[in-house]
Amino acid sequence: MGNTSAADRDVWREFYGRWDILADNAVVMEPPPVVERGPRKRSVPMIAPTGPTEVTREATQRRGQYFFRAAVLAAHDGKCCITGITSEPLLRASHIIPWSHDPTLRLDPRNGLCLNALHDAAFDRGLITLSDRFELQVSKRVKSEVPRAIYKEMFESRAGSPIVMPERFQPAQEMLEFHRRNVFVA
Repeated sequence: MGNTSAADRDVWREFYGRWDILADNAVVMEPPPVVERGPRKRSVPMIAPTGPTEVTREATQRRGQYFFRAAVLAAHDGKCCITGITSEPLLRASHIIPWSHDPTLRLDPRNGLCLNALHDAAFDRGLITLSDRFELQVSKRVKSEVPRAIYKEMFESRAGSPIVMPERFQPAQEMLEFHRRNVFVA
């Protein structure tokens, strides 16, 4: 940890590996709502629905999700590690070991990859994974389920290529091994 103050090192020692406590103490602002502009504005129905417009529901909410996203995107310098896409609305902080599998890893930035929405969906569903050398592996199913041009550009041309590694919070090998064994569909 070169070029850091004693206070920075103290904070690092206090919170490293204790992501749940760090998330509880972190101040992460929620992103502002996205305003759609341009020629493809959504049309609003002219007739309002009848009945109540609000309902009360009880729901479980994920705590720390904004912390996880901010940490993963910052570690990857705000770029998809496969394509280099930098448009924040298109980026996802994807869990390597799924959220539902291990509560202790939910907020660990080493359990995250910064992926664009397409590759995030493919990674979550096991259609892509990373080798132990951090190279993209693509399931055979993708070729039959994705239009040819998109398959060639977004998957085939990138297969076997290494991801751009983050400077900090590098993806943990044991987590990627779990993804290859338990999520990836060869």
